[in-house]
Amino acid sequence: MSGHSKWHNIQQAKGKADAARGKIFTKIGREIAVAVKAGGPDPNSNASLRAVIEKAKANNMPKDNITRSIQKASGELGSINYESKVYEGYGTNGIAVIVEALTDNANRMGGEVRHIFDRSGGSLGTTSCVSYMFETKGIIEIEKKAGMDDDEMMMVALDAGADDFDVQDEYYEISTSVDKFASVRDAITAAGIQYVSAEIDRIPNNTVRLEAEDRDKLLKMLDAFEDNDDVQNVYHNAEFDEPEA
Repeated sequence: MSGHSKWHNIQQAKGKADAARGKIFTKIGREIAVAVKAGGPDPNSNASLRAVIEKAKANNMPKDNITRSIQKASGELGSINYESKVYEGYGTNGIAVIVEALTDNANRMGGEVRHIFDRSGGSLGTTSCVSYMFETKGIIEIEKKAGMDDDEMMMVALDAGADDFDVQDEYYEISTSVDKFASVRDAITAAGIQYVSAEIDRIPNNTVRLEAEDRDKLLKMLDAFEDNDDVQNVYHNAEFDEPEA
């Protein structure tokens, strides 16, 4: 898992989250709706909902917003059914791109995704055309703070069933199999350790290095996907230096 981390993206995204918090809340609200539909409105018995609520709190989503999202998903305030869709395609220079969405209109969403690919010099592909290039893993990021002991943190993670534990200057990264993800995350929480991010992630098996011109084209595509309320996650296998601010 060395070399792969959400940490930089999390830190960089804080400014965007402040500027577009409404979009963040919309996306999380949809995750809450899907979790409630799948496992009910009680976070004590619905681990998926509990995880989304923790994510909402980490993004400073107001308690009232969380409650309304749960009530709406359970039918108390009306209901909208969201469908999970995964789109695969290619960005500039053949970069593999996967877009995960929750939408109430799959036909509209498919057209919007195709349009973003086309206008960015890419192309929408067929199902499974690039997903084989990625491995699905649980990734948990923990900020390193004074008093934390690397070995103790590692033992908590590995004893809970984690596959790997990576120590960086500012953070710890824990990777798990998909089936062990929830139990490892819950064990970390039970140990009184607060994580920055805990999500199922798609890790590229190999990356492709992009130069500045192709990088900028890809970043415009990724930004367009992120700006779409229906899009929950975007994955790619590009490697590049971030442009200077």
